[in-house]
Amino acid sequence: MLEETRLHRICALLSTLNHVSTDMIIQHLCVSRETVRRDVLKLEAQGRLRRVHGGVISNDYEPEPPLIVRTSVKGKEKRAITSAAVKQLRSGQTVFIDAGSTTSLLTEPLMSMSGLTIITNSLEIAGKLSSNENNLPLQHDVILLGGHMGSVAQATAGEATISELSRYRADIALLSPVGISVRSGASSFSHQEAAIAAAMVSHAKSTFILADSSKLGVTSRIVYAEPTQITKLITDEEAKSHPEFLEIEKALGDIIIA
Repeated sequence: MLEETRLHRICALLSTLNHVSTDMIIQHLCVSRETVRRDVLKLEAQGRLRRVHGGVISNDYEPEPPLIVRTSVKGKEKRAITSAAVKQLRSGQTVFIDAGSTTSLLTEPLMSMSGLTIITNSLEIAGKLSSNENNLPLQHDVILLGGHMGSVAQATAGEATISELSRYRADIALLSPVGISVRSGASSFSHQEAAIAAAMVSHAKSTFILADSSKLGVTSRIVYAEPTQITKLITDEEAKSHPEFLEIEKALGDIIIA
């Protein structure tokens, strides 16, 4: 394979993934590790990528802030949204919950009811809903999906998680995206988080998107739910003044203002 072709393919991978391991490049190009090293050095000298431990990243790559940081942004609005979401649930239902910045705040309002089967990949959600300090019966049946533990997010992800998730069917999926747009739907920054959310959408009768007004009109890297797959959007009062609100309301039809 010509050097020019190899360099183009490496850049194409980066444009899609932003962070690519050396082993992935070797498998994708079917070349030696030494060849990849030379190509990477050349691309770095041209300012087209940056080397990191185990691979390369795009110079445009900006990692998503940690969950604890994202949760604190518009915290009041997110708590109102989660309270409104829980009011849509009823005892006896099975519910998927992802490990998003807004859904992580669902634990408190969920304690106001009982009788749900909750399936989640979030260690924080599963831990809080399963804590039993007073030796009282648990209010919900909580199932934590197994799988690979991420280095930043306290959540499981990967093929094992999706495989286990596919065994279940839920009445409602409660999901917290990075962005929600009338054209692209709900999207996430992380490939792994998007894969989990997409699987939850596929295996739930209804999909509720929990998104504060700052996420309206935003399309992140990976779309996991088309507008037609979204049953309800639960957002805050500021959403009414967003330029895309009327379009989103027309496209989704069912918006709850918390």
